[in-house]
Amino acid sequence: MKPTTLIGFLGSTLDAGPFSPARWSKWRPSVSICMQEDLRIDRFVLIHGTQHNRLAQLVAEDIASVSPETEVTPLAMDFADPWDFEEVYGKLLDFARAFPFDPEAQDYLVHITTGTHVAQICLFLLTEARYLPGRLLQTQPARGAPQPVGTWAAIDLDLSRYDSIATRFAEASAESTHFLKSGIDTRNPAFNRMIDEIEQVAGRSRAPILLMGPTGAGKSQLARKVYELKKLRHQISGPFVEVNCATLKGDSAMSALFGHRKGAFTGAVADRPGLLKTAHKGVLFLDEIGELGLDEQAMILRAIEEGRFLPVGADSETNSAFQLIAGTNRDLVEEVAAGRFREDLFARLNLWTFTLPGLAERREDIAPNLDFELDRFAQVEGTRVTFNSEARARYLAFATGPAARWPGNFRDLAASVTRMATLSPSGRIDVEAVRMETERLARLWSGARANAGAGPALAALMGDEALAAIDPFDRVQLEYVVTTCRQSPNLSEAGRHLFAASRQQRTSTNDGDRLRKYLAKFGLDWAAVTQGER
Repeated sequence: MKPTTLIGFLGSTLDAGPFSPARWSKWRPSVSICMQEDLRIDRFVLIHGTQHNRLAQLVAEDIASVSPETEVTPLAMDFADPWDFEEVYGKLLDFARAFPFDPEAQDYLVHITTGTHVAQICLFLLTEARYLPGRLLQTQPARGAPQPVGTWAAIDLDLSRYDSIATRFAEASAESTHFLKSGIDTRNPAFNRMIDEIEQVAGRSRAPILLMGPTGAGKSQLARKVYELKKLRHQISGPFVEVNCATLKGDSAMSALFGHRKGAFTGAVADRPGLLKTAHKGVLFLDEIGELGLDEQAMILRAIEEGRFLPVGADSETNSAFQLIAGTNRDLVEEVAAGRFREDLFARLNLWTFTLPGLAERREDIAPNLDFELDRFAQVEGTRVTFNSEARARYLAFATGPAARWPGNFRDLAASVTRMATLSPSGRIDVEAVRMETERLARLWSGARANAGAGPALAALMGDEALAAIDPFDRVQLEYVVTTCRQSPNLSEAGRHLFAASRQQRTSTNDGDRLRKYLAKFGLDWAAVTQGER
């Protein structure tokens, strides 16, 4: 057998007794642990304060009389405040790092019956973290008549060996992941593995979380569920603050995020705390974080690293302790390479990055999400709507088939279910309702494919159905006309630019009227094309 070293505190109360033979009628934990018939202690590192030197000497002498083979090594360790967790843990950590442990040659026991509660907790944490490479040991007095020996028991920190505890941990983890999935029994293996990992991160880390994925993939819903899970576990007490960064433009972005002081700018009639301050002790979800400007990104980085930031117009910084969850549908690696996103902020966010797949990549999850959307419709509208079996089968065949694109992901699915449920006043979605809905989706998606070549100006001006009715050749020409109109001060100037070559061949022309007629051919006019551009 390897020799055994015991580490423990002197109990200034429990180990004390009269300096007379009467002390042997009392249970004293530091002495009793060396009196056990089934436990051999070769060395006892007895930690004590210098004010208890005499008691430590007496205990060492008593141990020598009952266990001559035990070498007692008194170790003086003084604390300015023995109830100061930081001080106690720091000094015990220094002790553990300096101690010449040799687990290959010796066994180690850590006695946590004596010492202040703070000291006991610190010994537990250091043993669990393997700074003290041993087993925890507890002693207690025997029941019945007073006697000095008492009993002892080792505490095994390997929870996997305790079947009932391991089962409860597994059940709790399963409940948490089910909660993160909004109670949906998802079937996609990759998605389920990702949720399992997010559950572990949510419970153990306050570092930023980055959720990537296409629009409508569920980033906002998942962020809120992470917040609710952390609140259930009493890890946070503040609110959930959500903002879509795409809505924050210009100078108002700084004010919205970081707050401002009264009089900081025209219209600042009162102090404003800002979203970061509002999220104190809670979770801040910055959706579409890739839309923030570089200045805002720099301040966000400092806020999450140091918990400090400067409100607009303020002379001094303010503090806020929040956990950041960021969402984006952009490829931030490409954004960093293009200089549109700060590399240092991306590095800070990239510790925990999770990419949510789109609905088209999780077709096996459409069926359980269909039930979820019906339940949500019932909660919102107060009306329960269901499918008949044939209608459900037909809808799922379409929704999971190759023709289903789901460009809006779960938002498309939610809208589709809402339409069918609303148009089924009997409370039953039938085959006809499914036929109408699937045809509608097919038209929308076909139009989206056909309009894929339309530029941003034209796409924002006209809807899918109008664009689908225009030949691709005309779309390219109309895109150029719209862009020119928006860059011109008036209709006539735009016409002169567009018809510059042909007007040289005519003695008189009305370029503005010609342009007006061209726009009218597509159902457009000057006001509609240029609204909000200047």
